[in-house]
Amino acid sequence: MPELPEVETTARGIAPYITGVTLTGIDIRQPQLRWPVPEDLGFTLAGKRVEAVSRRGKYVLWQFTDGVLLVHLGMSGSLRVITQPVPPGKHDHIDFLFAGGVVLRFNDPRRFGCVLWSNEPIDRHPLIKDLGPEPLSEDFSGLALYSQSRNRKTPVKSFIMDSHVVVGVGNIYANEALFLAGIHPTRPAGRISKTRYLKLAGCIRLVLSRAIEQGGTTLRDFVNEAGKPGYFQQQLSVYGRKGEPCRQCSNALEEIRINNRSTVFCRLCQT
Repeated sequence: MPELPEVETTARGIAPYITGVTLTGIDIRQPQLRWPVPEDLGFTLAGKRVEAVSRRGKYVLWQFTDGVLLVHLGMSGSLRVITQPVPPGKHDHIDFLFAGGVVLRFNDPRRFGCVLWSNEPIDRHPLIKDLGPEPLSEDFSGLALYSQSRNRKTPVKSFIMDSHVVVGVGNIYANEALFLAGIHPTRPAGRISKTRYLKLAGCIRLVLSRAIEQGGTTLRDFVNEAGKPGYFQQQLSVYGRKGEPCRQCSNALEEIRINNRSTVFCRLCQT
């Protein structure tokens, strides 16, 4: 699944092509995504100019003067900039047509993504209003993690992956941040000290920032806006490395399942 760094990479990648550009039309070939694409979306947006492109959680937000388009990439989706005529593929469900000939193509093989319009303040939208702070913002801190974790028995890995606690810490980056912080992923969230949460918050920021710099993590079906894979996977310390030696102590990395998600850790370095 595209996680926060991949979505951030996508938002940054498409912004120069569509910011300040007028949307001339929309070609919807498959409206049945996670939620149906609004039938009147083409009529609503035609002739309007994109004022800004941003991200909230895993949603790419296109700001117009009178509303916001929310785009979610689902489990395996992508947005690609098309500057030369290219026939759409089987899973190319929507083309956004812009003045000047640029096409932004929404691809979603599993159709778990969404394209929705809202003319209400975006922070009141049902999909946005209950999200936790952005991990790279000033609203996110180790003190906040510590405060919210008190009396929580859930594993710390599940705790930091809860979008109500902090957004965008997906499975890959939770594995990596906990390794850097030296925290065992099954340790109850409420039994971790303030000092360790301060370190963990810093590690979450570091891992996500590095991933964004590298263009996201290369997954089997993720590509960025230009159809090129990210490169962060080359630097992963634990995720996907079950049985391989720990980069810190050379002990063999172990894998367990937490909430049915792959969890790789070092028994010696994480306590």
